[in-house]
Amino acid sequence: MQVFRDRADAGRRLAAELSGRPELRDGGRVVVLAIPRGGLPVGVEVARVLDAAFDVVVVRKLRTPHNPELGFGAVGPDGHADIDEDLVRRIGLGRDEVEREIEDRTRAVEERLELFRSLAPPVELRDAVVVVVDDGIATGGTARQACAYARRAGAARVVLAAPVAPERVVQELGHAADAVVVLSRPAEFLAVGQVYQDFAQLDDDAVLATLSTGTRQRAD
Repeated sequence: MQVFRDRADAGRRLAAELSGRPELRDGGRVVVLAIPRGGLPVGVEVARVLDAAFDVVVVRKLRTPHNPELGFGAVGPDGHADIDEDLVRRIGLGRDEVEREIEDRTRAVEERLELFRSLAPPVELRDAVVVVVDDGIATGGTARQACAYARRAGAARVVLAAPVAPERVVQELGHAADAVVVLSRPAEFLAVGQVYQDFAQLDDDAVLATLSTGTRQRAD
């Protein structure tokens, strides 16, 4: 099991792995699409090493009323909602409950995008090789929706990249992206943070500072 000093270290090692991939080497224009919060410092390093454009993708999980950790879908930055209809039926969610949660999570996405877009205008994804980056993948729901958004935006190819994820989830995500690159796949996956020596939580100031760094790299 690989262990990373921090998210920046993980991003540099992830970029080294990605730089040799034929999907990126021969694919033309590359855009790194980072999932906040934790994916931003990883994505900034990946974009810097690959000399790629950098942007952010905001996704929000659709939460079940009595167990917010259990998601029945997700909303992307374009307002598109993916819903697990089988789960909705199993837990007995009414259509009104589903619609209220979609409205609430859509507003949450819009608020975050408004904040982020004050620093980073969107990057054109059409015909680009889009690398979706996070600091780790636990269940795969957010990563899957981020990849789906890149496809809806016209990406020529989608690569999902993260420092750590459970093997089972890596296999499940094979249908979400053209390639999935994960450096560490612990035999006993407990949490994303288990492979980081420093896994400090990022507040808004840290997130915006990281986004600003990525935007400056993009301008240079």
